[in-house]
Amino acid sequence: MSSKQISRRTILQGIGATVGLPLLDVMSTTSAVAGVVPQAPKRMAFLFVPNGVNLPKWTPTRVGYNYDLPPTLQPLAQLRNDVSVLSGLTHDKGRANSDGAGDHARSAGVFLTAAQPKKVSGGDIRAGISVDQVAAQQVGKATRFPSLELSCEKGRNSGNCDSGYSCAYSHNISWASPTTPMAQEVDPRLVFERLFGSETSQADREALAERNALRKSLLDYVMTDASRLRKQLGQSDRRKMDEYLTAVREIERRVQLAEMEAEHTSNLDFEKPDGIPSDYGAHVRLMTDMMVLAFQTDSTRIATCMFGRAGSNRSYREIDVPDGHHDLSHHGGNEEKLEKIARINRFHVQQLAYFLNRLKMIKEGEGNLLDNSMIVYGSGLSDGNRHNNEDLPVLLAGGGGGTLEPGRHIKFQRETPMANLLLSLLDRMGVDAERFGDSTGKLPFLG
Repeated sequence: MSSKQISRRTILQGIGATVGLPLLDVMSTTSAVAGVVPQAPKRMAFLFVPNGVNLPKWTPTRVGYNYDLPPTLQPLAQLRNDVSVLSGLTHDKGRANSDGAGDHARSAGVFLTAAQPKKVSGGDIRAGISVDQVAAQQVGKATRFPSLELSCEKGRNSGNCDSGYSCAYSHNISWASPTTPMAQEVDPRLVFERLFGSETSQADREALAERNALRKSLLDYVMTDASRLRKQLGQSDRRKMDEYLTAVREIERRVQLAEMEAEHTSNLDFEKPDGIPSDYGAHVRLMTDMMVLAFQTDSTRIATCMFGRAGSNRSYREIDVPDGHHDLSHHGGNEEKLEKIARINRFHVQQLAYFLNRLKMIKEGEGNLLDNSMIVYGSGLSDGNRHNNEDLPVLLAGGGGGTLEPGRHIKFQRETPMANLLLSLLDRMGVDAERFGDSTGKLPFLG
């Protein structure tokens, strides 16, 4: 291995392109001399799914290790030791608490804030600062982007979306302050360019326009820098860098294909079509791939992604469910509708499994990217028909840099605040917080 040390902040640069690098052995202050593996940072991501789940097909019957996998969680079979099922958690502030109807809007508004959303459809919105943004205020100072906010369904922040609740609640889970939801990105191309593009000069902007017009790879613009850096690396780091750049190119190719498809199928008008894949699963996977790249390059350590906005009525024809999701969630005990809900739930978990596998495939330090992450997946409702907020469907994946002990079904006492989990994750991220939302303390048994 070369004895020349390089910084963790090293990037590959070219006109119109800026490419961060994964964690390499040579980035350690001592690795070049002593072969010490550099320490990886902890990451935290939150994935939201709408309309609750079919709980009987979600909840394991066995508690502890070697828990059983109900039909909905079967896609996690190869990841069971990396995922804990958390039962018994509650978001009391998602309940009406004298505010009447509007459970779907509250379920998203409360998901990461643990605060009662103010029932208003105008501009006087108020929820609470979300856990990701609390972390971003401290941890985000160490990265290019304090946090990354993604969504797989277009949304808006104005208007009435649920029984007198502003659309801002239904369409956002990340809040910079009690009155300010974070802007989410739904277009994979815009996320990709945010992570890797550069528009700091006129030459950068011209290069970016040329690259997009000719559908060239951004890697073409940084290969001179990459070749120079490669000469400084040992064999292991060269392999890591080559694998990483190949992955970036493949994701870029998929973004380009989505744009070409959108252009081909759009009406001929003057507005450039969004580069959002028509295939929903492909869209979700692209967005989770962006989170993987952002974590791998330490561009950010905090991310959120909404698989769908609260109350989403998307149909899932790709899995033979043409019915609207929200309509199905009001199942009234109908077995056919419940079966379709379970099919949607399983489809969502399949996308989660894809994301977790991508994290696990990437070696980092003595483990992998999933080992150094904390991934929360769940909904702000338990059952979409009852609109209840207790016993929420929540999964916690990853090792949290050795601070979590995954691979269990942990059943907490009924009415345990979900905020206790959020507070516990802040603690593991090194964020000093005595309370969060309606928390009563940190969760036991996590690690």
